[in-house]
Amino acid sequence: MGDVADKLAYFQAITGLEDTDLCTEILSAHNWDLELAISSITSTDTHRPSSSSVSASASTRSNQEEGQGLLLPANGNDQPPGLAWKLVTLPFSVISGSLGLISGAIGLGMWAAGGVLSYSLGMIGLNGASRAGTASPAASQSATEAIGFVSSFEREYGRLRPNFATEGFMDALQRSRHEYKLLFVYLHSPEHPDTPEFCARTLCNELLVAFLNENFVSWGGSVKSSEGFKMSNSLKASRFPFCAVVMAATNQRIALLQQVEGPKSPQEMMTALQRVLEESAPVLVSARAEAEERRNNIRLREEQDAAYRAALEADQARERQRREEQERLEREAAEAERKRKEEEEAQERAAREAAEREAALAKMREEKARSLGPEPEKGPDVTQVLVRFPSGERKERRFHCSARIQSLYDYVDCLGCLEVNGYRLVSNFPRTVYSEDKFSLSLKEAGLHPQASLFVELT
Repeated sequence: MGDVADKLAYFQAITGLEDTDLCTEILSAHNWDLELAISSITSTDTHRPSSSSVSASASTRSNQEEGQGLLLPANGNDQPPGLAWKLVTLPFSVISGSLGLISGAIGLGMWAAGGVLSYSLGMIGLNGASRAGTASPAASQSATEAIGFVSSFEREYGRLRPNFATEGFMDALQRSRHEYKLLFVYLHSPEHPDTPEFCARTLCNELLVAFLNENFVSWGGSVKSSEGFKMSNSLKASRFPFCAVVMAATNQRIALLQQVEGPKSPQEMMTALQRVLEESAPVLVSARAEAEERRNNIRLREEQDAAYRAALEADQARERQRREEQERLEREAAEAERKRKEEEEAQERAAREAAEREAALAKMREEKARSLGPEPEKGPDVTQVLVRFPSGERKERRFHCSARIQSLYDYVDCLGCLEVNGYRLVSNFPRTVYSEDKFSLSLKEAGLHPQASLFVELT
């Protein structure tokens, strides 16, 4: 559908322009975007008559999609065998309104053409809203109306009800096609005197609800809503309550298989629905069988393609394995040589770094020992300090009482009795930790004069 010829044919069918060169020029000016090109024509000429072949063309194209689901076959008379039915043309505003062609000033022909084009474009993926990944305003309104109807119905008659689709009529119809079921349609007239009793006693009957939910896709709409009103006109509902059973047909139409008008009992509804279900069984079975055959054919082709690819990949894998084995041996030899050199370099580097660390440590100890100065003689201003290490070793030294706590750490560092840097000096009674915040205190200010017993606590 994406080629130039198809787009040109669509454009001519919608606009009614017969001059091929003119149509080509208009499409080219809009980068072959059908929506933009159609809009440019319809915005200036809202009374152009629509082409009678648009509906059939759009339907034929959409019906060619793979996996289309349930659809009445097109034959010479547009009639499926064995069904009491009639074709009903859908209101095109229900099909789609995304081109914005529906207004009071637009003629019926262009309204129909615009609706068919927008729906057809959506089916083939050229619709602008589809490209943007957002729903069209008409589709959004239809879904909103459907949700509102379901909520209102549930509030009025309870949760035991048919599973009405919370989506527009066309979406519900498409769902019924893909599920190979018929579509049960209920048009709700809230002000009709027979409506409350029909809904409460018949439509919400437990057996009827179970039968509908099992065998049909259900859609309901109020005749006071936009889409419900249009569907009531399309189905020519003359008496309420109104129910119908429909299925997708060709040429953008639906097949009306059964309609039930006026108040009916649950038994009467069940009888009518069972009859139409039995009559339509051949069509449903045929559709399912065709779909299954299509899936089987696709699966068979996929399996054949997979077998061919597997054989080809096996040959390629063997050749690749041979090359990879050769490359692996070369890499392993190169890797072994590289590792040998790295190990030699690492050993040399480790020895060099150990020597550097030892030299730096010896230098640090020397500097700290020098900073301590000579050990003072005993006297009233001299503090005797005993340091116990985790190994049980003890070291003792005298410090002037004005020496800082930092001097004690320098003394421990210069002894070289610890192989770790993380430690702190702690007194037992009372337990006091002489951490960095006390480094600037003198021994006397810290309460360690005239003598102190500290132990090293690793951190």
